[in-house]
Amino acid sequence: MIVRPFRGLRPRKDMVEEIAVKPYDVVSEEEVRETVKKYPHSFFGVTRPEVNFEGKVDTQSEKVLKSARRALEELIERGYMFQDDRDYLYVYRLEYKGHVQTGLVATFSVDEYVQGKIKKHELTRKKKEDERAKHVYYVKAHTGPVYLTYRSDPEVNKTFENVNEDPEYDFVFEDVRHTFYVIKDEGKISEIVKAFEKIDSLYIADGHHRAAAAARAREWFKEENENHTGEEEYNFFLAVVFPHDKLKVYEYNRVVKDLNGMTAGEFLKKLSEKFEIREAERKPYRPEKVHEFGMYLGNGKWYVLTPKKVDENDPVKSLDVSILQNEILSPILGIENPRTDPRIDFVPAVNGLGELVSYIDEKGWKVGFSLYPTPLEAIMKIADEGRVVPPKSTWFHPKLQSGLVVHLI
Repeated sequence: MIVRPFRGLRPRKDMVEEIAVKPYDVVSEEEVRETVKKYPHSFFGVTRPEVNFEGKVDTQSEKVLKSARRALEELIERGYMFQDDRDYLYVYRLEYKGHVQTGLVATFSVDEYVQGKIKKHELTRKKKEDERAKHVYYVKAHTGPVYLTYRSDPEVNKTFENVNEDPEYDFVFEDVRHTFYVIKDEGKISEIVKAFEKIDSLYIADGHHRAAAAARAREWFKEENENHTGEEEYNFFLAVVFPHDKLKVYEYNRVVKDLNGMTAGEFLKKLSEKFEIREAERKPYRPEKVHEFGMYLGNGKWYVLTPKKVDENDPVKSLDVSILQNEILSPILGIENPRTDPRIDFVPAVNGLGELVSYIDEKGWKVGFSLYPTPLEAIMKIADEGRVVPPKSTWFHPKLQSGLVVHLI
């Protein structure tokens, strides 16, 4: 695989905590505006440019997208961000509740993504692809990294995991320690680039739309460039790649607003046709293994569901998120499309089971399901087969900050 150093655009050390922000798609507009109010130079001015205006605006309008580019230029003009003088690689280490993962920050080939060497496991929505591609096009930068992984290889891992340099940035944000290093040694850079040549495939863990947007924007830049060579910066996108065995995958729990006209007793009886059901002794109940589900029906009642039959020959159908969708949500609760049905919502496990309970006890929703995390090996196997998983199958945490390093096009 191609791993390419680049001249990163980065914050000044004393400004990094004011500039770096969460990914654009995991925060509400209210949270974004509160952040910008506290930190006027926040990178949200670039990644969420609607905050550059008062009130509601069309986020895809030319004036809003141009304001994102202008916000980036202002950070540079004021000296808050600067571009490295040479092509470097970077190392990004995250620590959360004792879990540590170390990734390599570089640019990666759009061609290898298009060819399927950088593999995906989720469907993308054209509208969202277009939105992010337009952002790349107007800002002329990749402002948020794609989250990649590869089948762990000790020889490759050690080329970048054991960094000798002092960290460039080292700070804590919302219980996550972010440590960022710059690899300047040309010999070390060459060693890392060479090591990754033995890796056959990379996998998108998170950021499917960012990767698709990079490919789409590349085509626009290419059409405008009569002297296109394939080596221009727009042919490569920003990403952080981690060994697969160092990642922590969390589950995405589900809550449903009603029981599709059934009483709780009728619902349980219907479930018993396909599942073994027992009352949970431990409450709230988080499953301890695959093919086990927790279910909350309110009034402190937690149940443990175990499917009577699992199609282990099919890597997609055997996923717990598929079993839940195909055996409960669709046939019993009438939720055919979980992407669009307003009767279902998704609760990341890092928010805790308390949020799932509050949907039922406080908001009046009727049932919640807790899942066991989807194994990353299963996701990679599905990607190898060119197939996709159901929506909201995984939640990767901690998230990568935007604004720590930017790839200018």
